[in-house]
Amino acid sequence: MRISPLLTWYFGKHVLLSVLAILALLIGLILIGDTIELLRRAGGKPDATVGIVLQMATSRIPFMTEKVLPFAVLFGSMFSFWKLTGNQELVVTRAAGVSAWQFLLPPILCALILGSIQVGALNPLSSILLQRYETLEARYLQNNVNVMNLSSSGLWLRQGTQDGQAVIYARAVRSQQGDQIDLRNVTIFRFQNSDDFTTRIDAARAVLEPGTWHFYDAWTFTPGKASVFSNNLKLPTNLTARKIQDSFASPETMSFWDLRPFINLLERAGFNATRHRIHFHSLLSRPLLLCAMVLIAAAFCLKFSRRRRASLVIGGGVTTGFILYFCTDVISALGVSGGIPPILSAWAPAGISLLLGISTLLHLEDG
Repeated sequence: MRISPLLTWYFGKHVLLSVLAILALLIGLILIGDTIELLRRAGGKPDATVGIVLQMATSRIPFMTEKVLPFAVLFGSMFSFWKLTGNQELVVTRAAGVSAWQFLLPPILCALILGSIQVGALNPLSSILLQRYETLEARYLQNNVNVMNLSSSGLWLRQGTQDGQAVIYARAVRSQQGDQIDLRNVTIFRFQNSDDFTTRIDAARAVLEPGTWHFYDAWTFTPGKASVFSNNLKLPTNLTARKIQDSFASPETMSFWDLRPFINLLERAGFNATRHRIHFHSLLSRPLLLCAMVLIAAAFCLKFSRRRRASLVIGGGVTTGFILYFCTDVISALGVSGGIPPILSAWAPAGISLLLGISTLLHLEDG
């Protein structure tokens, strides 16, 4: 029997509303927890007012929505299926000749739509607001003075010094090996305090060594004085290759539409883009993961609803959520460390969850 359009709309709307309600509940709890934690961290920071803390907490809402959306789909689908079964609606539907695969089609389509919206619209918004959050956090809670920006025109660094600040611009990154970074065609602007320009240095090459910038063939320009040439010039620094690598824009602060060009830019500059590549493919796999959550929820409800053991349904869903979260983190860590290919680490959670849901439903429905 073919499922009617009216029944398709009814099942899809029922599941979608349940997912959105669970999502709103989770986001509300997370917002309260984040606000309390930020208020605790801002306790000793006179510049971090309550308004700043609220801005930081609300800026993380889209990012946390992305994080909890799979669990909202899982728990929302379980609640919806359990309620439909309790009202005998699914029982009557199946008795009329509609199979589980047919009435699961509307929820799966809703999951695909939610996943597509997350990747195409929510993720760009999340990246913008998360950048704002990190900027506010660095300014008011961390007092961070080391900033780096990589663009197609070169590499920009800023570091704090004993006399003030130094801005370093390199037109090309020659190589990165271990604790050393080799830059070419480098310009350094030194400032006293925060904005009083003191010195400009132009060097053909700069090598970051532990605790020191080593400049080669450098010209030093000081206002009111003659230019000075040096074959070797050193500048103390607290930057390290690891700090520079970690200070690149984190994958979460990059929009889905900007990730692919940024990955190519990182690789051309000689830096490791594994984290960004994993994040990019994780976003691509998100619609598939949400579909898997719907199938797993249906498998739990079909197995336990006939016995009316709601505690087993809830316990099974919570356990599945924790196992999924743990396995995703472990597989992602293996991908970042090079233990498994990055693409495999990104697609494995969605693929395994989907296969688990399909196999369970095949056993319950057809086996």
